[in-house]
Amino acid sequence: MRSLWLNTLTKQSLYRLSTKRYSTNVEPKEPVVKTKSIPGPKSIELKKQLDSVQATGTIQFFADYEKSIGNYIYDVDGNILLDVYTQISSVPLGYNHPRLYKVFNNEQNLKTLINRPALGVFPGKEWPEKLHSVLLNIAPKGLNKITTMMCGSCSNENAYKSIFIWYQNKLRGNAPLTEQEKNSCMINIPPGAPKLSILSFKGAFHGRTLGALSTTHSKYIHKLDVPSFDWPIASFPEYRYPLDENVAHNKKEDEKCLSEVQDLIQQYASKNPVAGIVVEPIQSEGGDNEASPEFFRSLQAICKKNGIALLIDEVQTGGGSTGKFWAHEHFELESPPDVVTFSKKLQLGGYFHNDDFIPNEPYRIFNTWMGDPGKVL
Repeated sequence: MRSLWLNTLTKQSLYRLSTKRYSTNVEPKEPVVKTKSIPGPKSIELKKQLDSVQATGTIQFFADYEKSIGNYIYDVDGNILLDVYTQISSVPLGYNHPRLYKVFNNEQNLKTLINRPALGVFPGKEWPEKLHSVLLNIAPKGLNKITTMMCGSCSNENAYKSIFIWYQNKLRGNAPLTEQEKNSCMINIPPGAPKLSILSFKGAFHGRTLGALSTTHSKYIHKLDVPSFDWPIASFPEYRYPLDENVAHNKKEDEKCLSEVQDLIQQYASKNPVAGIVVEPIQSEGGDNEASPEFFRSLQAICKKNGIALLIDEVQTGGGSTGKFWAHEHFELESPPDVVTFSKKLQLGGYFHNDDFIPNEPYRIFNTWMGDPGKVL
């Protein structure tokens, strides 16, 4: 019966959705606002209903995803808006793309959605091929390993853990874990719980979980009342524009910020040594702040000089929105970054890396789902 139900749903219902309902939909010629203000009355009423069970302070309006098409989002009041926000930069192909319906008109993909696997222990037989043909097919050059996650925050959070594990493994010379390390980590003291840090930049946004939040410095509302780690924060370049008229000033700005990075690494060496640096190719949440390719090449050189990892956070910029699939490709780095995190437009989270960032022991980078195979299409 279960198999019959799946076959019926897949071959009939989804086929009708993908070939009849959505093939006739076309993008509107322009936005249309029908209500005096947004949110309109229907959105306001739905917000009241939702307000009875959860916080609604961030909600702008309620969308009608059946009608939304291409680059236009419809709300429940009939307003049609050109969506340049794209679900916080996470919609890669617009709404109700017919090719996506065609992909889901596939029994194997549907079964993957229904039988949500714990990928870390019971991956489906198609998972290795999917990783190779989809995600590793667009991996940053030189990074041949991938750890899948769910969102941008947990991607950065676990990437930080991988960096800490890599750093400590270097210090112990790849030796087996000691009993002292095993016991001390259980009560949050060294040597098992070492005092290490990740250096980040003013204006950065890397997520809202506890470790990621310690490297987020874009808006106070994200951080207020939440304890943060004592980790170093360097200045990010603030350029004058037009760039071609301010070359000398902007070069000095690069030098100032890079000098600050080096000074902070030295200052923290005696208390919370820097194991890695995390940086966005473009600070997005922090105000669309950019730095030069020379800045990023010099930053990588500082990392190599000090034996620390360079993590480039491509959660917001990855997926082709800068003209290259990965924004850091514009920088022409001497070698690949050590770690590149992704999420949003790629529909699931994770990070690319090399063999050095795979822990020797299992379960050290782990959670229930370890990603979402239903989003690898």
